[in-house]
Amino acid sequence: MTEKTPQVPGSAAPSSSPRDVAGADEPKTGEPPARADRSLRWLIGPAVALLLVLGLRAFVVAPFSIPSGSMEDTLDVGDRILVTRTTDAEELERGDLIVFDASQAFNLEVPDRGLLESVVDALEGLVGQGSPTDYVKRVIGLPGDRVRCCAPDGRIEVNGEPVNEPYLKPGQAPSTMTFDVLVPPNRFWVMGDNRGGSSDSRAHLGEPGGGMVPGDDIIGKVWVRYWPLDRLGSIQSALEKNGE
Repeated sequence: MTEKTPQVPGSAAPSSSPRDVAGADEPKTGEPPARADRSLRWLIGPAVALLLVLGLRAFVVAPFSIPSGSMEDTLDVGDRILVTRTTDAEELERGDLIVFDASQAFNLEVPDRGLLESVVDALEGLVGQGSPTDYVKRVIGLPGDRVRCCAPDGRIEVNGEPVNEPYLKPGQAPSTMTFDVLVPPNRFWVMGDNRGGSSDSRAHLGEPGGGMVPGDDIIGKVWVRYWPLDRLGSIQSALEKNGE
Protein backbone atom coordinates (compact mmCIF):
# COMPACT_ATOMS: atom_id res chain seq x y z
CA MET A 1 0.00 0.00 0.00
CA THR A 2 1.49 3.31 -1.02
CA GLU A 3 1.51 6.04 1.57
CA LYS A 4 0.61 9.59 0.55
CA THR A 5 3.06 12.26 1.54
CA PRO A 6 1.31 14.52 4.01
CA GLN A 7 0.86 18.12 3.01
CA VAL A 8 2.36 20.63 5.35
CA PRO A 9 -0.09 23.40 6.02
CA GLY A 10 0.81 26.57 4.18
CA SER A 11 3.20 24.79 1.81
CA ALA A 12 0.90 24.77 -1.22
CA ALA A 13 2.40 26.18 -4.43
CA PRO A 14 1.42 29.81 -5.15
CA SER A 15 -1.23 30.36 -7.76
CA SER A 16 0.81 33.07 -9.54
CA SER A 17 3.46 32.08 -11.99
CA PRO A 18 7.10 33.18 -11.56
CA ARG A 19 6.58 35.54 -14.52
CA ASP A 20 3.69 37.25 -12.73
CA VAL A 21 5.67 37.64 -9.53
CA ALA A 22 8.66 39.12 -11.33
CA GLY A 23 6.46 41.51 -13.27
CA ALA A 24 5.12 43.01 -10.08
CA ASP A 25 8.60 44.37 -9.24
CA GLU A 26 9.33 45.93 -12.65
CA PRO A 27 9.47 49.80 -12.66
CA LYS A 28 6.66 51.63 -14.36
CA THR A 29 7.37 53.03 -17.77
CA GLY A 30 7.78 56.83 -18.20
CA GLU A 31 10.36 59.53 -17.50
CA PRO A 32 12.70 58.63 -14.62
CA PRO A 33 12.20 60.86 -11.54
CA ALA A 34 15.80 62.09 -11.70
CA ARG A 35 15.39 63.30 -15.30
CA ALA A 36 12.11 65.05 -14.46
CA ASP A 37 13.82 66.83 -11.54
CA ARG A 38 16.63 68.02 -13.83
CA SER A 39 14.09 69.40 -16.33
CA LEU A 40 12.30 71.24 -13.55
CA ARG A 41 15.54 72.73 -12.23
CA TRP A 42 16.42 73.92 -15.74
CA LEU A 43 13.11 75.84 -15.92
CA ILE A 44 13.46 77.49 -12.52
CA GLY A 45 16.42 79.70 -13.55
CA PRO A 46 14.79 81.35 -16.59
CA ALA A 47 11.49 81.73 -14.72
CA VAL A 48 13.16 83.53 -11.81
CA ALA A 49 15.14 85.72 -14.22
CA LEU A 50 11.95 86.67 -16.09
CA LEU A 51 10.18 87.55 -12.84
CA LEU A 52 13.13 89.73 -11.80
CA VAL A 53 13.11 91.56 -15.14
CA LEU A 54 9.34 92.10 -14.93
CA GLY A 55 9.68 93.35 -11.37
CA LEU A 56 12.48 95.77 -12.27
CA ARG A 57 10.52 97.08 -15.25
CA ALA A 58 7.35 97.54 -13.22
CA PHE A 59 8.87 99.24 -10.19
CA VAL A 60 12.45 100.43 -10.84
CA VAL A 61 13.53 101.10 -14.42
CA ALA A 62 12.00 100.47 -17.85
CA PRO A 63 13.43 100.61 -21.39
CA PHE A 64 11.74 102.58 -24.17
CA SER A 65 12.43 103.16 -27.86
CA ILE A 66 11.87 106.59 -29.46
CA PRO A 67 9.40 106.14 -32.35
CA SER A 68 9.14 109.70 -33.72
CA GLY A 69 11.06 112.92 -34.23
CA SER A 70 8.99 115.01 -31.79
CA MET A 71 11.93 115.28 -29.35
CA GLU A 72 14.71 116.05 -31.85
CA ASP A 73 17.50 116.92 -31.43
CA THR A 74 17.51 115.79 -27.80
CA LEU A 75 16.22 112.32 -28.71
CA ASP A 76 16.33 110.91 -32.23
CA VAL A 77 14.18 108.24 -33.84
CA GLY A 78 15.53 104.84 -32.80
CA ASP A 79 17.23 106.08 -29.62
CA ARG A 80 16.74 103.75 -26.68
CA ILE A 81 16.33 105.15 -23.20
CA LEU A 82 15.91 103.95 -19.65
CA VAL A 83 13.17 105.52 -17.56
CA THR A 84 13.37 105.54 -13.79
CA ARG A 85 10.10 104.67 -12.10
CA THR A 86 11.24 105.71 -8.63
CA THR A 87 10.57 109.44 -9.19
CA ASP A 88 7.17 110.56 -7.89
CA ALA A 89 5.16 113.09 -9.86
CA GLU A 90 5.55 115.55 -6.97
CA GLU A 91 9.34 115.44 -7.45
CA LEU A 92 9.30 116.45 -11.11
CA GLU A 93 10.76 119.80 -12.14
CA ARG A 94 10.31 122.03 -15.15
CA GLY A 95 12.52 120.81 -17.95
CA ASP A 96 12.41 117.12 -16.96
CA LEU A 97 11.78 114.57 -19.69
CA ILE A 98 9.02 112.09 -18.92
CA VAL A 99 7.35 109.06 -20.47
CA PHE A 100 3.61 108.88 -19.86
CA ASP A 101 0.46 107.10 -20.98
CA ALA A 102 -1.24 109.72 -23.18
CA SER A 103 -4.53 107.87 -23.65
CA GLN A 104 -6.39 110.00 -21.10
CA ALA A 105 -4.60 113.36 -21.49
CA PHE A 106 -4.76 113.28 -25.30
CA ASN A 107 -8.05 111.36 -25.52
CA LEU A 108 -6.51 108.52 -27.53
CA GLU A 109 -8.43 105.43 -28.51
CA VAL A 110 -7.04 102.31 -26.83
CA PRO A 111 -7.67 99.15 -28.91
CA ASP A 112 -8.96 96.03 -27.21
CA ARG A 113 -6.18 93.47 -26.71
CA GLY A 114 -6.72 89.73 -26.39
CA LEU A 115 -4.69 87.43 -24.17
CA LEU A 116 -2.16 86.53 -26.87
CA GLU A 117 -1.76 90.15 -27.94
CA SER A 118 -1.26 91.18 -24.31
CA VAL A 119 1.47 88.56 -23.89
CA VAL A 120 3.19 89.79 -27.07
CA ASP A 121 2.97 93.38 -25.81
CA ALA A 122 4.54 92.35 -22.50
CA LEU A 123 7.44 90.61 -24.26
CA GLU A 124 7.98 93.59 -26.56
CA GLY A 125 7.98 95.84 -23.52
CA LEU A 126 10.97 93.95 -22.12
CA VAL A 127 13.10 95.18 -25.04
CA GLY A 128 11.74 98.73 -25.03
CA GLN A 129 8.85 98.52 -27.48
CA GLY A 130 6.26 100.54 -25.60
CA SER A 131 2.54 100.92 -26.16
CA PRO A 132 1.39 103.21 -29.00
CA THR A 133 -0.11 105.47 -26.31
CA ASP A 134 3.25 105.92 -24.51
CA TYR A 135 4.67 109.39 -25.23
CA VAL A 136 7.89 111.15 -24.27
CA LYS A 137 7.77 114.94 -23.74
CA ARG A 138 9.35 117.70 -21.68
CA VAL A 139 7.65 119.14 -18.60
CA ILE A 140 7.07 122.86 -19.17
CA GLY A 141 4.36 123.62 -16.59
CA LEU A 142 3.94 122.15 -13.10
CA PRO A 143 0.68 122.02 -11.12
CA GLY A 144 -0.40 125.58 -10.34
CA ASP A 145 1.73 127.19 -13.08
CA ARG A 146 0.36 129.66 -15.60
CA VAL A 147 1.86 128.87 -19.00
CA ARG A 148 1.32 131.13 -22.00
CA CYS A 149 2.61 131.91 -25.42
CA CYS A 150 4.05 134.07 -26.03
CA ALA A 151 6.10 136.72 -24.22
CA PRO A 152 6.86 139.89 -26.23
CA ASP A 153 10.17 138.37 -27.37
CA GLY A 154 8.42 135.18 -28.60
CA ARG A 155 9.44 132.88 -25.75
CA ILE A 156 7.18 130.66 -23.66
CA GLU A 157 6.20 132.38 -20.44
CA VAL A 158 5.74 130.57 -17.11
CA ASN A 159 4.28 132.54 -14.22
CA GLY A 160 5.07 135.77 -16.03
CA GLU A 161 8.73 134.92 -16.68
CA PRO A 162 10.07 134.12 -20.19
CA VAL A 163 11.71 130.68 -20.33
CA ASN A 164 15.10 130.09 -21.94
CA GLU A 165 14.90 126.85 -23.96
CA PRO A 166 18.30 125.88 -25.42
CA TYR A 167 17.04 122.33 -25.97
CA LEU A 168 14.72 123.42 -28.82
CA LYS A 169 15.55 121.93 -32.19
CA PRO A 170 17.52 124.52 -34.20
CA GLY A 171 15.27 126.63 -36.38
CA GLN A 172 12.14 125.91 -34.31
CA ALA A 173 10.10 128.70 -32.71
CA PRO A 174 8.99 128.13 -29.09
CA SER A 175 5.45 127.88 -30.47
CA THR A 176 3.52 129.08 -33.50
CA MET A 177 0.30 128.56 -31.55
CA THR A 178 -0.86 130.97 -28.88
CA PHE A 179 -2.26 129.70 -25.58
CA ASP A 180 -2.76 130.79 -22.00
CA VAL A 181 -3.45 128.03 -19.47
CA LEU A 182 -3.48 127.47 -15.73
CA VAL A 183 -2.24 123.98 -14.88
CA PRO A 184 -4.63 122.23 -12.43
CA PRO A 185 -3.48 120.25 -9.39
CA ASN A 186 -1.76 116.93 -10.21
CA ARG A 187 -1.52 117.88 -13.91
CA PHE A 188 1.47 118.74 -16.11
CA TRP A 189 1.82 120.83 -19.28
CA VAL A 190 4.19 119.03 -21.67
CA MET A 191 5.77 119.92 -25.00
CA GLY A 192 8.18 118.34 -27.46
CA ASP A 193 11.60 119.86 -28.25
CA ASN A 194 10.81 119.73 -31.97
CA ARG A 195 7.89 122.11 -31.58
CA GLY A 196 6.89 122.05 -35.25
CA GLY A 197 6.68 118.23 -35.25
CA SER A 198 5.24 117.51 -31.83
CA SER A 199 1.65 116.64 -30.93
CA ASP A 200 1.72 117.74 -27.30
CA SER A 201 -0.43 119.61 -24.77
CA ARG A 202 -0.99 122.45 -27.25
CA ALA A 203 -2.67 120.13 -29.77
CA HIS A 204 -5.17 118.85 -27.19
CA LEU A 205 -6.40 122.02 -25.53
CA GLY A 206 -9.95 121.18 -26.58
CA GLU A 207 -9.86 117.66 -25.15
CA PRO A 208 -11.18 116.76 -21.68
CA GLY A 209 -8.41 117.79 -19.30
CA GLY A 210 -7.07 120.43 -21.68
CA GLY A 211 -4.19 118.29 -22.91
CA MET A 212 -2.52 118.26 -19.50
CA VAL A 213 -1.06 114.99 -18.20
CA PRO A 214 -2.35 113.52 -14.91
CA GLY A 215 0.41 112.66 -12.48
CA ASP A 216 -0.97 109.13 -12.15
CA ASP A 217 -0.38 108.54 -15.88
CA ILE A 218 3.33 109.37 -15.73
CA ILE A 219 5.36 106.19 -16.19
CA GLY A 220 8.68 107.70 -15.21
CA LYS A 221 11.44 110.23 -15.74
CA VAL A 222 13.94 109.75 -18.56
CA TRP A 223 17.25 108.78 -16.97
CA VAL A 224 19.79 107.61 -19.53
CA ARG A 225 20.21 106.85 -23.23
CA TYR A 226 21.80 103.43 -23.79
CA TRP A 227 21.62 103.30 -27.60
CA PRO A 228 23.31 104.25 -29.87
CA LEU A 229 26.56 103.64 -28.06
CA ASP A 230 28.20 106.82 -29.33
CA ARG A 231 25.48 108.80 -27.50
CA LEU A 232 25.48 106.64 -24.37
CA GLY A 233 24.96 108.53 -21.15
CA SER A 234 22.69 110.66 -19.01
CA ILE A 235 20.26 112.87 -20.92
CA GLN A 236 20.79 115.65 -18.41
CA SER A 237 24.57 115.45 -18.85
CA ALA A 238 24.15 115.76 -22.61
CA LEU A 239 21.97 118.84 -22.17
CA GLU A 240 24.51 120.44 -19.84
CA LYS A 241 27.24 119.92 -22.42
CA ASN A 242 25.08 121.76 -24.91
CA GLY A 243 24.76 124.70 -22.55
CA GLU A 244 21.45 124.17 -20.84
